[in-house]
Amino acid sequence: MPDWMDGTSIAFPNLGLFFEYIPKTFKLFGIEIAMYGLLIGIGVILAFTLISHTAKKDGMDPEDFYDMGMWVLVVGILGARIYYVIFMWDFYKNDLLSILNIRQGGLAIYGGVLAGFATAIVWCKVRKKNLFAMTDIAFLGVLVGQSIGRWGNFTNREVFGGYTDSLFAMRLPIEAVRSVDISPDLQAHIIEGTNYIQVHPTFLYESFCNLILLILMYTMRGKKKFDGEMTCWYLGGYGIIRFIIEGIRTDQLKFAGTNIAVSQCLGMLLFVIAAVAEVVVRYRQNKYRKNTK
Repeated sequence: MPDWMDGTSIAFPNLGLFFEYIPKTFKLFGIEIAMYGLLIGIGVILAFTLISHTAKKDGMDPEDFYDMGMWVLVVGILGARIYYVIFMWDFYKNDLLSILNIRQGGLAIYGGVLAGFATAIVWCKVRKKNLFAMTDIAFLGVLVGQSIGRWGNFTNREVFGGYTDSLFAMRLPIEAVRSVDISPDLQAHIIEGTNYIQVHPTFLYESFCNLILLILMYTMRGKKKFDGEMTCWYLGGYGIIRFIIEGIRTDQLKFAGTNIAVSQCLGMLLFVIAAVAEVVVRYRQNKYRKNTK
């Protein structure tokens, strides 16, 4: 592996992988396109494809999901950006116009999930649809989008963890990452005569874990005991995934004046809520069955 990396290269030294050219943007017919946005777009298309396929199998109308999904997508993106900006206000307060620039990233998934879920509640109430029957399917698509979208963090050289020399250790040229994401620990591990940091590829960890959760949910959805069970699986499963991985990241969004990571707290809270909901609903179902025998 070279000791000096170009700004467009990324390496996984312990896997023997060196990618000389991973661009953040590319031009198509003279138009500059961000890889981050392209991957999010691909994720959205595949998400709707899976949702439509699953809705048909479950005897539901895919058009309802497209209709709801458009509202959820727009409001979710706004929510993801607002959430990120709120907890990174010190970074944006002196350059307010940069708030509008999402080409370099800066979308917080939990902001999107919360805003999107609130939108789904309103949409289902107005259209008189079963909220949890729809979110049980919709969250399958969310996981597809998250799994693919995380690779936008890869091309953007963001969402990475602290120093590691593990099998999946990733090297990024210092010039390609934001200085605010280089922790003192990473700074201390920069080898003299090199221009890279060596980090945990937390985007990869989360993408893989999301994929596993997606497979489990898709496999078990036919055996669910109540509408909303797969929603609980998503909120609880992703909550614990995020809680663990967030602890490794160097770009944590924190409560003002504290060292407490917002997404860790929210992830654990949602895990507890989902677990309690699962237990309570199953208990009530079992009690009802006993009383009706």
